[in-house]
Order: sequence, then structure tokens, then C-alpha cells
Amino acid sequence: MSFIDFSGWSSFHETLKIVFVLVMLGLDLAGKSTLLYRLKSSRAMETCPTVGFNVESLRTPCGVPFTLWDVGGQSSLRASWPHYLEDTNILIFVLDSTDMARLPEALEALEEALGHPSLAGVPVLLLANKQEVPGAMAPAELGQRLQRGQLMGHPWVLRGCSALTGQGLQEALGVLGEVWDLQYIKLSTD
Repeated sequence: MSFIDFSGWSSFHETLKIVFVLVMLGLDLAGKSTLLYRLKSSRAMETCPTVGFNVESLRTPCGVPFTLWDVGGQSSLRASWPHYLEDTNILIFVLDSTDMARLPEALEALEEALGHPSLAGVPVLLLANKQEVPGAMAPAELGQRLQRGQLMGHPWVLRGCSALTGQGLQEALGVLGEVWDLQYIKLSTD
């Protein structure tokens, strides 16, 4: 997959007043809040399980603004996920690459989220987090375990990363640019 030059996108989006809305879901302990605050401050921060949500306004390295919602992933909170999905431009789903025992549960949660009408056709960025941990499942292997039916009708990309070290996060932001292209085309044809 090639990367697109988004150096002109910052002024383009500012002119149109477009701020993309990204919602980050995943099971509890997948590392969503750590990812959010790593993106916000460029350093690892100690977090506790999210009850409800965290939200931050961020920019890509080339200046494109977006709002990122990090929604709690405990089983008791997943029933509230649909409340956060309206107006979502891109779904980020975080997978814990070290917890294969919960992979079926994570994929079931992903499938349920993607079944929400607000997410019809919305691009998905799957992040295989915790790649720094020895024995973590590589993104390619994780991709083979995905049931592609869950992602039917959604442009999607799977990338490995580490919220703790920051590994792969800049590449993930670069991929967001490509996904935004797809979403902008959808926005402009609606």
C-alpha cells in the first residue's frame, strides 16, 4: 500500500472546516486509552480502565484535525457503544495482540459494532496493539484469523503498533490519510 502526500490537506480541511470524527473501540485492557494519550502527548502515560469515554482533539503530522473518542471496552459498557457511533467517519478497533484467548470475544464485539447502521460503509483501522511484548501475534497472523465477513462493506486496514513504545503509530496515522481519502469521497457524494 502506498502513502499519499497529505501536506496540502491541512489548509484544505481548514478551509472546508472538516474535522473528522474517529471512534476507538476494543475490549477492556486492549490499550485504547494508552494509545489515545500516546498520540496526544507523544509519551506513555499510566491509565486506568475507562468508565465511559475519553475524547481528545488531535492533528495528524501534516496538520489534519480530528476528534478521537476512546470508549470503554468492559463488557458492561459495550451496550453503550452505539451512542458514540453517530457521525463516525472512521472506526479504530484495537486488538490486544497478546491475548489470543479473548480474540473471539474481540471479533464478536467488532462484528456487533459494525452492524450498527451509523457505521455502514465506514472505513476501519484495526490496530494490533502490544507488538513490543515477546510472543505477541504478528499483524499478518492476526489478519489470517480475522473472519473477513465481519468487515464486508468496509474499507479496512490492519496495522501493528505499540501504545507503550509508540512503535507503528506514525505509520497508522499515515494509513488514516489513505482511509480519509475513501471517507472524503463518501462524504462528498452523500
